[in-house]
This record gives sequence, C-alpha cells and structure tokens, in this order.
Amino acid sequence: MKSHAQVVVIGGGAVGCSALYHLTQLGWTDALLLERDELTAGSTWHAAGNCPNFSTAWSLLKLQQYSTGLYARLGAESGADLTYHRTGSIRLAHTADRVDEFRHVLAQARALGMDFELLSPAEIRARHPFLELDDIRLGLWDPDDGDIDPAQLTQALARGARERGAVIERHTPVTAIRRLRSGEWRIETPRGAIDAAVVVNAAGYRGAEVAALIGEYLPMVSLSHQYLITEDIPALAARGTARLPLVRDPDVSYYLRQERHGLLLGPYEAHGRVHFEDGIPAEFAHQLFADDLTRIEPYIEAACARVPLLGSVGVKRIINGPIPYAPDGNPLLGPSLVAPGFFHCCAFTFGIVQAGGAGRAIAEWIVNGEPDWDLWPLDHRRYLGFADRPYTRAKALETYGNEYGVGYPWEERPAGRPAKTSPLYGQLARQGAVFGARGGWERAVYFRAPGDPGGPESSFRRPHWQRAVARESAAVANGVALLDLPGFTRFAVSGAGAAAFLDRLIAGELPRPGRTSLAYACAPRGGIVMEMTITHLADGTFWLLSAAAAERHDEDWLRHHPGAVLDRVAIANHTAEYGTLVLAGPRSRELLARVTDADLGTAAFPWLAARALAIAGVPVLALRVSYVGELGFELHVAVPQLAAVYARLTEAGRELDLQHLGIYAVDSLRLEKCYRSWKADLTREYTPLEASLGRFVRLDKQADFVGREALRRQAVAGIAERFVPLLVDSGDADAAPVSIVWRGAERVGLITSGGYGYRLKRSIALGYVRSDLAAAGTELEIEILGERRRAVVGHEPLYDPDNLRLRA
Repeated sequence: MKSHAQVVVIGGGAVGCSALYHLTQLGWTDALLLERDELTAGSTWHAAGNCPNFSTAWSLLKLQQYSTGLYARLGAESGADLTYHRTGSIRLAHTADRVDEFRHVLAQARALGMDFELLSPAEIRARHPFLELDDIRLGLWDPDDGDIDPAQLTQALARGARERGAVIERHTPVTAIRRLRSGEWRIETPRGAIDAAVVVNAAGYRGAEVAALIGEYLPMVSLSHQYLITEDIPALAARGTARLPLVRDPDVSYYLRQERHGLLLGPYEAHGRVHFEDGIPAEFAHQLFADDLTRIEPYIEAACARVPLLGSVGVKRIINGPIPYAPDGNPLLGPSLVAPGFFHCCAFTFGIVQAGGAGRAIAEWIVNGEPDWDLWPLDHRRYLGFADRPYTRAKALETYGNEYGVGYPWEERPAGRPAKTSPLYGQLARQGAVFGARGGWERAVYFRAPGDPGGPESSFRRPHWQRAVARESAAVANGVALLDLPGFTRFAVSGAGAAAFLDRLIAGELPRPGRTSLAYACAPRGGIVMEMTITHLADGTFWLLSAAAAERHDEDWLRHHPGAVLDRVAIANHTAEYGTLVLAGPRSRELLARVTDADLGTAAFPWLAARALAIAGVPVLALRVSYVGELGFELHVAVPQLAAVYARLTEAGRELDLQHLGIYAVDSLRLEKCYRSWKADLTREYTPLEASLGRFVRLDKQADFVGREALRRQAVAGIAERFVPLLVDSGDADAAPVSIVWRGAERVGLITSGGYGYRLKRSIALGYVRSDLAAAGTELEIEILGERRRAVVGHEPLYDPDNLRLRA
C-alpha cells in the first residue's frame, strides 16, 4: 500500500466513492480511498436506492438534481453496469397545507429546469392504475425520480475514479489520525501509515468515530429504517417491462415502489429507534438488525388500503438497517474546526441521491477553496456546543418521525429544547412569550395577549400570530419596545495588529474609535462569507457581532481565511459572556434617559455610535443601531447582570407603555427597511455588489482584502443580478423564500425573504432580479403558491427612505 497521497478519503460507500470520483475529475489524481470492509459496507448496501429531486431547501434541490443528472450518464461514461429506473414519482396530497407545499416546490423545480407537474386524481390514476384516491386532493409528479442500484452506483463511481489514477484499498480500517509538524496528516492502519495533505471523513454512520480520532465531536446518531419487499404480484408481472411510478404518501409517511414484480414499502414511523448508543461494534458492516414490523404495522395497513395490490401477497424480505442522522436530518459537510486540511462529508440520511452532489461539493471545497453552491444547511459548523448527545438523539428522532412533514417557512419544533436560555427566559414566558430556537438559543418569537385568536402555528399563509406581529410592530413604530436577544456571536479582536488584520478581512472601511459600522468579509471569488457589526472601542479593541448560528463558522473564517496572519492579534470569543437587550421606537431615548445619567442627545450619542454607560449600577455598552428602522439602542450587558438591567428598564417603562418584542415582528420590520439576513439574503453565491451593498465596499482602499480582485473584475464586467425590494399585490400569503420572479414566460429572479410590513401595510419581498429589471417601478410577477402576483420593484429602503427616524 502506498505511503503518501495528496488526499485520502475514509469510507467506501456511495458518498466516499463520489468524493474520490469528483476529486479526480478536478485533477487530484494522487488520491487514495480507505475502506474498512468492502465497498458499499455500512448504509449503502442495504439502501432502498430511491432518487428524488424533491426538496423544500433550494441548496438540496440543486444538489439532488445534479446527482440524478450525473447518474443518468454515469453508466455510459464509466462503462459500468448501472441499473437506474427513472420511473417518475407521484407525491400525494391529502391536505391544503400539502397542496401549498407542492405548489411552492413546483415553482422552484421548474426554475431549475425540472418538469414537475401537479396532477388531478384522474391524471394520477392514468399513471398508476392501482391507487385508491378517494381522499386525495392532487399529486406532484417528478418525471426524473426513480431508483438506482446502490452497489452498482458505488462501483461505477469507484471505476471512474480508478480510471483517472485513484487507488482504493479495501479491508483497511483507520485506527489513528494525527497532524504532523509539516501540516500533513498521518493516517494509521493495520497495513501501515499513509501521509496526506488532505483527509476526507466520508465514513457514513461511523463519521463521528473518525472525527473523534482528531478530537472533534460531530452531532449524529444511527437510527434503524425498515422496508419490506413483497412476493411477486401477478398483476405487475403481467405488465411486462412497464414499471409503476414510485409513490410517496407524505401525509401518512411512507414510500412505495415497484421492485421487480413485487412492491417495496418503506415507512418513516412516528417513533423511531436509536442504535449503537454505546458504540458501533467493530465487525458491523454488512449486518442488519432484527425485523421489527410491529413498529410499522399502521403504515403497512394504510399502504394496503391505498394500494390493495400490496396486501394481496406475502412479504418476501424485510430490511432493517442503520442510517445516520444529524439533528435536522441533513448531512455534515465542510472543513474541520480542529486543523486545516481535514474535511467532513458524512451523516447522510439520503446518501444515495445526495452522494453525487455531495461528492462534487466536497471536491470543489478542497480543490477550489469553496463549493459552487452555498451549502449552509449542510455545513457541520451550523451546530454549536448545545448539540450534545441528548439533544442530538432527541432531535434526530423528531426529524425521523417528521421526515415527510410539510416544509413550512416557519416552524418551531420542540424536541431537545430548551438547549440554551437567557436569564430572562422565565420572565418572558410569564409575559406570554412563545419561543423559537436560533443557534440553540431560545428567543421569543412573539408574545400572546388575552383575546388573541388561536390556530396552527405553521402555514404557508399568514398564521394567527400575525396579529401579535402587527401589535408589536405598532409599538415599535409609535412608542417603545424591548427585545431580549441572547446568543449574538461576539468576538473581541485586539492587539497592535488588529486594525491591519481586519482591514485585510473586510471589503469596506473600519469604523473610527467610538463608532460602529456594518462590514462584509468575502471569499476569494467575491461571495459574501460574513456579515458583522464592527465596533471600535476606545482602547483599540474591535468588537465583532454576528448571527447566533454563525459562531463556529465565523471564528473559523477569522482564524483561517486565505492570507490570515495572526501577527500581534488576539481573537477572544465572548459569545457566552454577554447578553443583549434592544430598545426600539421613537420613545426609546426617553426610556433610556430615565435609567442612566449619560448624555443621550444626538450630538453626544449620534447614530452608529458606541458609548459606555451604566444602568442600575451595571456597566453597559450601548450602540446606536437598529435592525427595525426606528430610533433604537442595543444594550450589551454581562450575563450575570442582565436581569438587573431588564428589571430597571421594565420598571421605568411602565409609564411609557413599554411592550415586549419578538423576532417574528423584527423580521417584518427589517423587511420594510430592506435589511438583509445572513444565509437568507446573503450567501456565498452573491457578492456585495450583487447584493446592492456597494456602499460597504472600497475597491480602492490600501489594504488588499480577500475577494478584491474578483469584485474589481465584476465591477468592470457588470452585474447580471441585483438585490431589490418588491412591493407585492398578495392575497393571504406572502412570498416565501425561494419564490420565483417572472417577467412573462421568463424566470428573472429569486426571492430570498418575504413577509408583511405593518407600517407600510404592504406585502414585501426581497430578492435578486436581472439587473436590467432592477430599476424602481419595474413591474414583475412573483409566483406565490401557484399564483402569479404583481410585484413592483421599490426604492431602497421602502420605509423612512432618508433614515430620519433612525437618526432622530
């Protein structure tokens, strides 16, 4: 066995072989794959092999579309046998919410060139004559769905990689991994050691084991998933080579497809089962768990009622095997947090259909420094320290039971919560707070009031809590409101080299001492990596504030971005040490003046300034900033003193009718100001110039910041798409993220955020449209739940265009 390689991939399932295949496609042919058993061992060999394009997440929709396109040509390209039945699939809708979901995904799929269709019950029966359809509203047709042989897929990818020079070593378990002084990695096996510049952890449900070898924890567990295969059914045998389309009944939670002349049924039951909680046996590779049909009996009965053919014969085989789950069911991809040159690509719940796209993405990440797609929903850095084993277990079981749940734009699932709370959590709950988790932190999403209507919490249409959003928005517009915002990612960058370090990181200018500013860090290709508020403190320290979920992502980029030199620079993470209270509204200065002796006048404390003050004897760093478009103050307080500051503010605020504010209202208010949201409106797929943030870019500044050359080229060449606000003539539904913008028959844009603005009394959408259509007044259409709604490009910002209320 060779002792050195440019890259070593650990794991020989479909994902590992796809990573190897795509690395060689990009020219990294000095590549070695290590498999502890045989190729396909683990979850690949027993997978059902279904290949849906469907997803409610834009990034996964693109990733899976790439996979199915690759598989369609892979057999001919590699010369390998590859059984791939593209039978098409029908998803059944029982409910109005499911119909809304299908209409939303249909528009996304068509925008990507996929020929999804909505089918009436009669059209469903024409494609699948054995379905009972009495309670079905409609179906969603994906013509390119189907099933593939997982073993043949894996071998085809392996063959393609070998043909370009890659080497695969079977029966070679990895026993230890350590980083050498040279920066390379040494991988120990019973057959000898291999040194490599880059390592890819593609070890499937053993991914956490491999991560542990370098001292890293990955939040994942193994659950068992069962499917059964029936005996041959004469009616199917009589159809010859004609195959039925795959059927998914998501409102009941199972899939059903033809397998030779029988049927294959796989439910996702409400109460899953976790395995390997004390570790995975070393010999477990091609084994299965004992049959456990009692868990899925209700689903079998429901499927037999839907397709009576299923109950006409006996069961030939039952498969009950392990599949890995991260808490949200998405895989864990991206660079390790331990040291450069180690990448994770594991925990795939739907590994067969996602293998192709994931292999491409991780290869691009390694070779090019970043993937073509923004894959934040898959990035393992999305999980912070709260995602411990109990949390991961609880969330994984919840996700498994809701695998076919409706993909609502807003949903706050309860398992594993609360994980992290503010000291004010109990007090806010007594004030009527309804909570949601952001970056693991419990935040009030809205506040109930007596007499508020009830109803479903989640919907594609405006739910009942919009009444609370309207009430809270009015308080912000006309009086004063208070928001507890725990979990802000917070770094202090200090030292003699701090200013130069940050100047090379961000695209714009650093704030002067005592001031704060919004800043953007870019990737080498110009895409937006970080959005942060930078505050320049009097002692020369810079405070960086960003989204709660961004903590590990942003710290990783701060320390390891291209060209990062931590010379005379110290980076300290203070996220857990401080809380944030936000005062917003035209009377916020009046309230703050009642609790502090500091001069709060505009001359002494202007917009975008930072001042140290005291409230109830507690030191507070106050920033004159607002994410809601009104006069406002962010108050940053050490966590142990947060309750005292809150008590003083609420006491002083009684005479001013102080109201509490939730983050659903914040989202509505920021839409009116056209304020962007990280990883919703701002991703690596868009540059600051495309995001209409050119005012935060200084291409001529002395420091050569990351991404400057790419932005210079783009400024000269011109921008194809531009971020704009749109005012929408909506009905009872606003534009959800990833709604499609049309001009006639042409797709011309993509919505990244949408909602209703109660100050403007208008439905608002933010997104990217073709640059020649970005002028204010341009009339377009947005497809909302199957209906095209008139939308007019507006001036930014829509509310208070001169920022007079912010500067007041």
